[in-house]
Amino acid sequence: MSGVGFGIGQRPVNRKQRVVKSLWTGIWLVYLGAPVSDLLHGGHSTGVRILGWLGLAAFVAWYMVLVFRTGRGERNGLVLGSLGVLAAQSTLLALTLGREWLVLFVYVSIASGAALPLRMARWTIPGACALLTAVAFAVPDGHSYLAGLLIPALLGGFAMTGVRELVRTTIALREARATVAQLAANEERLRLARDLHDLLGHSLSLITLKSELAGRMLPGRPDEAAQQVADIEQVSRQALVDVREAVTGYRRPRLHGELAGARVALTAAGVTAALPDEPDLDGVPEESESALAWALREAVTNVVRHSGARRCTVELLRRQTLDGPVLELTVEDKLTVEDNGSGGAGTGQGNGLAGLTERLTKAGGTLEAGPLRSGFRLVARVPTAGPADVGSPA
Repeated sequence: MSGVGFGIGQRPVNRKQRVVKSLWTGIWLVYLGAPVSDLLHGGHSTGVRILGWLGLAAFVAWYMVLVFRTGRGERNGLVLGSLGVLAAQSTLLALTLGREWLVLFVYVSIASGAALPLRMARWTIPGACALLTAVAFAVPDGHSYLAGLLIPALLGGFAMTGVRELVRTTIALREARATVAQLAANEERLRLARDLHDLLGHSLSLITLKSELAGRMLPGRPDEAAQQVADIEQVSRQALVDVREAVTGYRRPRLHGELAGARVALTAAGVTAALPDEPDLDGVPEESESALAWALREAVTNVVRHSGARRCTVELLRRQTLDGPVLELTVEDKLTVEDNGSGGAGTGQGNGLAGLTERLTKAGGTLEAGPLRSGFRLVARVPTAGPADVGSPA
């Protein structure tokens, strides 16, 4: 969810995300009902109850801090010391207050799996279970609780080691993706540099050579020098055309690539995306395809940055109109019930939509955009050279 949810392995970056993580971590504290019931109805004296509440509060606070900060690079020695404190608190409370407090050892085991690497947790989790067994036989009638607590302690502890490894793998994968993206950008820069060198290297060398010739011919052979200057002008103009065509090719987006990028962007923003798989672009001029690609990019950018929508639908259809066959792109975002009133992808004709209108008009197309009852819709149309099947998905 945008602004509230966060991915596996990502630290909360705002107050809402911290609250969500705290609630998700704290919901498992419901199993502390046995110690709480013992303090309320166990027949302890007032002093014992006060000390019991203080001990339970200290245990919960220490446990939450340890689990909440899991994965932040603390040294294993510090984590082991914290787990030792939790184990000591559990032992003291169970021995002094009774068998209901044996459940604290389950949290010690789970914290071991969450906060320690597997090479250490495979020893600390059985150690916590062994301590649980020893204390259970030390407290009156504690062995009757042992079977119900030992299995959750073992399974919960080792399950958390799997969750920890999943978090570490996700973080490594996210870093690897960032590295690959950076390498791809560097490779694209190198390719651009090579192409510009190939385009301009010969032309600039020729211009330099002819300039030197013209300079030497100018005093005695002005007619030949003028011819050299004319050649220089022709080469310069051709080089300028080549550069413009190259830059236009680099800047011109493709619909296949924009659809793939839109899927990634919407998914990363927590928006449920419904997009066509492989568009059929037969008969679609390159300029028309580029205009639709720009429209898709602008619409998806608005959905991700401004709409707060939970669902986005992209349709690509061939239609027959009075002016001939067209390829129609529709981008519609929808808000959930609780999001109604927060605005759609855009509520006015901003600079982005104005620029899209100009691009589509230049390609012979049209643009329609406006708010809906529960979102925002953008419809872009461009002419095609092929026949149209009314309403058929591209």
